[in-house]
Amino acid sequence: MGASQELHPILRDEVYRITAEAMRNAFRHARARRIEVEIAYDTRQLRVRVRDDGAGMDASLRREGRGGHFGLPGMRERARSIGGQLEVWSEQGAGTEVELTVPASVAYGSPAGQRSRMFKGRADADS
Repeated sequence: MGASQELHPILRDEVYRITAEAMRNAFRHARARRIEVEIAYDTRQLRVRVRDDGAGMDASLRREGRGGHFGLPGMRERARSIGGQLEVWSEQGAGTEVELTVPASVAYGSPAGQRSRMFKGRADADS
C-alpha cells in the first residue's frame, strides 16, 4: 500500500529484524499454515503487519513472552528504539497478528533528521 519509501538504513534493519522475528515465531511456535506480511507506506506512518493462522497465544504470553526467549520483549524494545510501537493481537486457536508502526516523520524523514530523532533519547540519557 502506498508508494515504497526510502528508509534510513538503521531503521530499515530494525524493521527487517522485527518482521523476521514475527515470521520465525509463526513458523516455530504457532505451527501456522498461512502467514501474511503487509507493508503500508501511509502518509502518517509506516506500518508492517504479520498475520498467521496458527495456534495463537494466551494473554500472559503476549505480555511477557516465553521465559528464556527475547522474542516479543526484544521486538518491543527494537520498536521503541526506532520511535515505533508494536502491537500483538492473538487468542489461542485463532492465530496472531503483529503490527509495527513508525510515524512517517521518523520513518521517511531525511537521513540526517532521522538519525537525530531516532537517537535523541539515547543522546539525552548520555548527557
